[in-house]
Amino acid sequence: MSVKNLVLSGRQIVTGSGAIGYLKKLSYKRVIIVTGGSSMIKNGIIDKAKEMLIMSGSGVRVISGIKKNPSFEEVDEGLKVFNEYRPDCVLAIGGGSAMDAAKAMLLSYEFPELNKENVIEYKEKGLIPVHRKTDLICIPSTSGTASEVTKTSVITDTEKRLKVPIITDCLRPDIAILDSDITMTMPANIAAETGMDALTHAIESYTNHNLDDFDEALAKAAIAGIIRYLPDSCKNKDALARQKVHNYSCMAGISFANVGLGMVHGIAHSFGAAFNMGHGLTNAIILPYVLKYNSRDERVAAKLKELSYACHCEDIIERIEDLKEKLGIPESFAEAGLAEDDFIDNHDLVLEHAMLGATKVNPVPVSKEHMDRMLSVVFYGDEIDF
Repeated sequence: MSVKNLVLSGRQIVTGSGAIGYLKKLSYKRVIIVTGGSSMIKNGIIDKAKEMLIMSGSGVRVISGIKKNPSFEEVDEGLKVFNEYRPDCVLAIGGGSAMDAAKAMLLSYEFPELNKENVIEYKEKGLIPVHRKTDLICIPSTSGTASEVTKTSVITDTEKRLKVPIITDCLRPDIAILDSDITMTMPANIAAETGMDALTHAIESYTNHNLDDFDEALAKAAIAGIIRYLPDSCKNKDALARQKVHNYSCMAGISFANVGLGMVHGIAHSFGAAFNMGHGLTNAIILPYVLKYNSRDERVAAKLKELSYACHCEDIIERIEDLKEKLGIPESFAEAGLAEDDFIDNHDLVLEHAMLGATKVNPVPVSKEHMDRMLSVVFYGDEIDF
């Protein structure tokens, strides 16, 4: 077994109902809060966080309005506020988009030489420093991306219509606060889509050939837990179920941050950037099809059999399909409302970008021909016959 360096989180993870109260224990000079649309403002979470920080002696500025697929343009706008205010702490409150945007803003703030043209080159050459001066705290409002514990930020290049995953150790948050109270305002469809995103993270990590003993335990527990508790979280807004899914989402994030993902994310990033679709929804549509494709590998097939046993079912893929149906997740992109003409007109771009990113570490190597056919499968909902 080869040597592997594992990181299970930043400094700490604070979890449980009311965990946001941990902010009272912190003291900074200047904090920038980054959040998404209006939900965290309307439900009073941003004001609550501001009040706690101000009581501890911190000055606070807020950047809001981050869209579901944050762009480099939004990062540049936020960076102006960073450079003017000079924070010593960044607090991201919201879904994965808010956390990813906050990470990218912080990266450019700490290392001004980085931009969308050179950040990947710097990362590949190992030129991005590991350590930074500014603390990063993440409070997720959804249970899906697990950006609160990963070293990844995904930003959209709107000119190229391409999602760019920026992966570097200095993006790993220092503190993750998992407070299920903040998730209670999630409508059922968002809870379903983000929960399926978390399930995808756990399963792609578990079936990746880079899996290790520690992350195997995290991923397997997350898979079984999400499948068990997600329906109650979505349909009944059960408080215990929401906290359980919140925790399991984080566990899945820790696992895939160490292990990697696969073709589901390669395709999802491509569709998301080309058609401005939510990341959780795209993952949820694609997941069963890719699992069927990857099950041709003996090791993947054996792991899927183990998951079937762990989840008390005959076939884990069928169990996931049943779960999608219960949650109202469409079977295909056509059923989700993506127009066939749009898919055909953008097919070549989607194909090109689907071959990038996580597809490169899929447990089964994917040819361009097979990817071409897979795109049709996930769009129309066809059977895999190749």
